[in-house]
Amino acid sequence: MSFRSPFPDVEIPALSVYDFLFGSVAEADLDRPAFVDGLSGQVTDYRTLIGQINGVAGALAARGVGVGDVVGLLSPNIPAFGSVFHGILRAGATATTINALYTAEDIVKQLEDSHAKALVTISPLLPQAKEAAAKVGIPDELLVVLDGAEGHPSLRDLLTEGAPAPDVSFDPATHLAVLPYSSGTTGRPKGVMLTHTNLVANVCQITPRMGIAADDRILAVLPFFHIYGMTVLLNAALYNRASLVTMPKFDLVQFLTLVSEQKCTYVFVAPPVAVALAKHPLVDEYDLSSVHTIFSGAAPLDRELGGAVARRLGCKVRQGYGMSEMSPVSHAIPFDDDDTALDSVGPTIANMECKIVDPVTGEEVAYPEGDGVSEPGELWCKGPNIMVGYLGNPEATAETLDADGYLHTGDIATVDGHGVVTIVDRLKELIKYKGYQVPPAELEALLLTHPQIADAAVIGVLDDEGEEVPKAFVVRQPGAELSEDEVMTFVAERVSPHKKVRQVQFIDVVPKSAAGKILRKDLRAANA
Repeated sequence: MSFRSPFPDVEIPALSVYDFLFGSVAEADLDRPAFVDGLSGQVTDYRTLIGQINGVAGALAARGVGVGDVVGLLSPNIPAFGSVFHGILRAGATATTINALYTAEDIVKQLEDSHAKALVTISPLLPQAKEAAAKVGIPDELLVVLDGAEGHPSLRDLLTEGAPAPDVSFDPATHLAVLPYSSGTTGRPKGVMLTHTNLVANVCQITPRMGIAADDRILAVLPFFHIYGMTVLLNAALYNRASLVTMPKFDLVQFLTLVSEQKCTYVFVAPPVAVALAKHPLVDEYDLSSVHTIFSGAAPLDRELGGAVARRLGCKVRQGYGMSEMSPVSHAIPFDDDDTALDSVGPTIANMECKIVDPVTGEEVAYPEGDGVSEPGELWCKGPNIMVGYLGNPEATAETLDADGYLHTGDIATVDGHGVVTIVDRLKELIKYKGYQVPPAELEALLLTHPQIADAAVIGVLDDEGEEVPKAFVVRQPGAELSEDEVMTFVAERVSPHKKVRQVQFIDVVPKSAAGKILRKDLRAANA
């Protein structure tokens, strides 16, 4: 049977993202810092931010960009990202945010697929941006270089033109605000069509659970171009009038320095950062006492690892779950909940309904009674934050989004009698050993408890007999002397026989996406 959020529904206003975030800003909030540039320390207050958003919107409109157009945004986390991103939406256009690590070829694919009319970037990324823009026919006057480059408009140029923000009209429930790209549950990256209402809904849904306050200083290390950073940092923080300290890319020393010097209070991370916070000796050299909460998402966080972070920093650690296709959050352990197990992703957020479905039979898994836990199955989710579909790909949309409005997440989960959901693993990543299902995330979490292991990833590989077996890729701690046999013995002593790691390879670094997800395809390629 389906189960709903244990929390009461929240009101979701029928507003554009701009009107929702900034339409009713209080006079007292205008002088609050919205952004602090982590590299320079320069502050952008809410008054300046709103002025820049309207200036960008006016400049885009003057260049013929408006409702129905798509603008690419290729930039790391800098304060200007917020001005441009919301300027695009304020102009009535749709923003397609592009991974700042993409090659020209990758950028071309996204610009072509999204039919982008313009592209905004920064000078360090201009070579690949310029090459991509030329290939898809974006002219130099519509290739904006925020910090300036000859032959291209800069952010200063856009803002000093003084063009008024346009009067735009659209239905927020159907008009696309953003087109982030996601591999979803199948295949190559696809444009995820998210409306203004989708984004507004998710901020309304998560605000009571995450407890972001106006006096929070939030370290923005998660990329804004990824939906986690876009909704949970950029939009939710601005909605709650908090301050965002931007960090263009992750560097542990810079991360620790910014938290310490800027007195950051709330830090959103992916598990690789949590691993560093739990294990790296450098952490003890910095004053991180300002942090009250670490919130992890984008990939599974183990209870022991989260507990180690909480003890070391003396803060709360929480975990959530979501997908680009859900704008992205569907589950979160509330900031004021000290009882829910950290290896879960918490209860379903407000206004959502879920099912757990046996992927083999298609039958709904029974909801447990009392303190019981359901059988595992694929998690299906429904709510106002669910995407419209994949751009230009009705087949993939139909595979993921059913006629009843449920998104089939591709993740295997359980639910307990209190509505708390635990993600077991990706449906497509489960290792099938002699008919048994082995979740890689479980073995990865166990490996990370070894004091001599800095990081680890597990995939299924074929042995000499053609049987799929778990293989661990292990990064040793500096100076550690650890053998393959010792790793396998460590795991074997702690798991059921079918879950044993049967192959080990030592590597220098576990490949991960900008959002912190293990790139298993890269490990498979290295293993081939």
